[in-house]
Amino acid sequence: MSDCTDMFVACLSECLYKGPERIYHAITDEEFILECVLPSQHHTHMYNNSFLYKSKVLWFWQQKDGEPVKIISNESTNPIQEGNALWFRPIGINASGVYICMIREEIPCLSNIIKVQAKNNANCSDNGRNELSLLIQTGHSISCPGIHCYNHLRRSPVTWYKVTVTLLKLTDDKIVLHHIYKQDAGIYVCDYIVCDNSIQWTMRRVVRVKIIVFLCFLFTGKPLTIECKVFFGFERDFLPMITWYRDNKESKSEPLLQKIRVKELEGKSFVHVATLREVTERDLNSNFICFAQNSVGNSTGVLKLKRKERALFKFILYGAIAVLVGLLVGSAFVYQHWIEIVLMYRNYLAKDETIGDSKEFDAFVSYSKQDSFESDSTFLNEEQFALEVLPEMLENKYGYKLCLLERDILPGGAYTDDIVTAIQQSRRAIIILSPGYVNGPSIFELQAAVNCALEDNMIKLILIKYKSFQEPESLPPIVKKALKILPVVTWKSSNSNSPNKQFWKYMRYHMPVKNTRGLGKNSLKFFSHRLFSMVINSRKVAWRR
Repeated sequence: MSDCTDMFVACLSECLYKGPERIYHAITDEEFILECVLPSQHHTHMYNNSFLYKSKVLWFWQQKDGEPVKIISNESTNPIQEGNALWFRPIGINASGVYICMIREEIPCLSNIIKVQAKNNANCSDNGRNELSLLIQTGHSISCPGIHCYNHLRRSPVTWYKVTVTLLKLTDDKIVLHHIYKQDAGIYVCDYIVCDNSIQWTMRRVVRVKIIVFLCFLFTGKPLTIECKVFFGFERDFLPMITWYRDNKESKSEPLLQKIRVKELEGKSFVHVATLREVTERDLNSNFICFAQNSVGNSTGVLKLKRKERALFKFILYGAIAVLVGLLVGSAFVYQHWIEIVLMYRNYLAKDETIGDSKEFDAFVSYSKQDSFESDSTFLNEEQFALEVLPEMLENKYGYKLCLLERDILPGGAYTDDIVTAIQQSRRAIIILSPGYVNGPSIFELQAAVNCALEDNMIKLILIKYKSFQEPESLPPIVKKALKILPVVTWKSSNSNSPNKQFWKYMRYHMPVKNTRGLGKNSLKFFSHRLFSMVINSRKVAWRR
């Protein structure tokens, strides 16, 4: 080997000149393994993952004839060197070429050719499965993928290998597992030689097998009954036998029950029951094995116990669902009763925002003035609503101070100046909208209120839609914009003057926060109402002159 080290390039050239030991065909997007071992050694050893082998093996790759030979370093990620083998996970179309390996002091050099074929160009609709999930204690088989794609060619029987373990050469194309165990999991490799036009090449496929294990979930401290159901054929001179074993890692297998000799079954099923009076931690770490035997052979079933966590999982799941439902219900409740919640907060916790703001009124009321001949005693018009209903509820019931033109502003001054001054001295401007309002001279008061609100952010507008109306084209732009963006409270004439209805809740919501406790003394209600009516009647005459 020292001479080969000195003449490294000459050794590689000699290996290439000598030709490959085998030509492998592989399918893209699948796992592939290439071991560094002579073909004559396959029956004893295929794959060695020891650190010693990994340090002794050198791999080289020549993609095409005439190209330089490249070394495959240990830092390569695909393929990756494991022991004496190269693993392709997966193999790509560009992985074709000549692969040369050297094992110091054992194999001077060994070359193999890999030809990779794209899966969609394999001219075969039955490529098989490269991954299998098998259920424990059942029967199944492992087939070499794509074996039927080459039935038209002469091929050898399939040779099966299991990584770290060599299996016997099988005459069938598949491995039949009559009873599946956990140890059956692993990586299987199948090889068969195909002859095509006097050229021999080896098709290699990899199958990864996973085993699904039945688990029995339970709590410790509880009794448990386990059953083993066995079907025996008819026996004449041999009595079949069934027994339960406990297999613990810390101790040898021990029988749970005495062996039972089954008599006169004549092809019927038999159930052998083992009972654990109390499940312990030792049981959770054990495998329970049912062993059945007759003259033909024996069969084994394995049961693994696992601590039951399902109750805790259900508790967490139901708790999370309850919290989520509670949040949704709570959010819906808050959304539906937001006004009541805010008003309740104001009554007990909110600070009075009217203290020290130098404002005289809580709200200025603007409405359409009616002439005496326009009044209709049958319906409540907006003037009556503004001069009677609003003061009765907002002033007498809730303690707000309103600014009414006929009552609180002395006649004789300039109309426009008095309106602007009254709005500036108020915290809110209540605008009662109706067809007569938007089409009459009172629209000036809305325009003045908007301008004052732009200059003083303490002034806010509350629009009451008293009657449906259509905006005239002659409205100032600033008024049109205000009608679109400002909050609107709709008045409904049927019993809306009740203090518990939604209209008055919205009005209180938009009015300033004010401490009204101690107000609403019944002894003064009648006197204040009569005095206000007398003032209104006298002021109407003065303003209309």
